Amino acid sequence: MPKVLVLYHSTYGHLETMAEAVAEGARSVEGATVDIKRVAETVPDELAKSSGYKLDQAAPIAKVEDLADYDAIIVGAGTRFGTVASQMRNFWDQSGGLWFQGKLVGKVGGVFTATATQHGGQETTLIGMIQTLMHHGILVAGLPYSFQGQMRNDEITGGSPYGATTITNGDGSRMPSENELDGARFQGRHIAEVAKKLLG
Repeated sequence: MPKVLVLYHSTYGHLETMAEAVAEGARSVEGATVDIKRVAETVPDELAKSSGYKLDQAAPIAKVEDLADYDAIIVGAGTRFGTVASQMRNFWDQSGGLWFQGKLVGKVGGVFTATATQHGGQETTLIGMIQTLMHHGILVAGLPYSFQGQMRNDEITGGSPYGATTITNGDGSRMPSENELDGARFQGRHIAEVAKKLLG
């Protein structure tokens, strides 16, 4: 049965909430076991506190070597100037040993993200992280259009065929909508189902 890791970084709690929804979706697949872990914060404590970072997150800090223990890895991090947040990039930049040994080849992966604005780089962030997964030989599963919520235009909403997304507003005041959380659940379930099929 598939072991699924939801690995995230969340500055203000938006991606933490999305990660919980992704994990909920993955757990809905019979037999799947799901862990939620986060990458270490690299911003100095004083700056993080003065900037209002959400530092009281329950998920344990992941180690790079943890990645090899899972059949599926679903990565979530915010967008910084059109690319994945440096905290997540720093984590994956330490994975060269796993790459050299081919430890992640054949696993299933996916990505989810958040931006302040509708057109703030969601797709470039997702695709950029997908490239990293592919360099590791990870098979990528996005958010198929069978999730009809990403077709909505009656409300502002995230969602992309490359992965689930949310929009936070420039001041971080907007938390994920129910539609965006549904997309995250759908992607989590979809990736866990693909991993289960590959395990036979």
